[in-house]
Amino acid sequence: MKKVLIAGIGNILLGDDGVGPYVVQVLESAYDFDEGVELADLGTPALDFIDHIAGRDALIVIDSVDNGKSGGALTLYGKKDLLRNSPSIRLDTHSPAITGTLVAAEVFFGVSPRDVLLIGISASCYDAGCTLSAPVQAATGDAVRAVLAELDRLGVGYVRKPLADSKVWWMNAPQPQIA
Repeated sequence: MKKVLIAGIGNILLGDDGVGPYVVQVLESAYDFDEGVELADLGTPALDFIDHIAGRDALIVIDSVDNGKSGGALTLYGKKDLLRNSPSIRLDTHSPAITGTLVAAEVFFGVSPRDVLLIGISASCYDAGCTLSAPVQAATGDAVRAVLAELDRLGVGYVRKPLADSKVWWMNAPQPQIA
């Protein structure tokens, strides 16, 4: 049994920054996962992120990114991509915590997950409010599919719930179309 953490990172009170927790809520409401898979809304972690990743075989993070691409663009970053960027280079508001944690987990504790994927969704707006911008909202279905594709690659099972209701409690927006 693989130990996998699917983590949504971001602040749901700051527009597109909440896309990570949003996607995790959609996944949790629509799918059942193999034992060993944990879904978590981690908010805005700092170096305490190490407590969440220690002992995991794989880590899938969903987060908003500021990478110069247009709003809603989906970019996948592997472990090598994240470690290649020093903690002073920011892909998003949480990159220092992600990169610093991966380095610390490996160097000091030898417990960094072997497989790491950051599913980055380029943000359009960080204004106060619990609503995703239209381009980011439109990208959430692709983000869900990217998580499921990574689980397939890892050989981790999941099944769609028969009466899936992917409503996210803090949003009154159209829900993503997922298979």
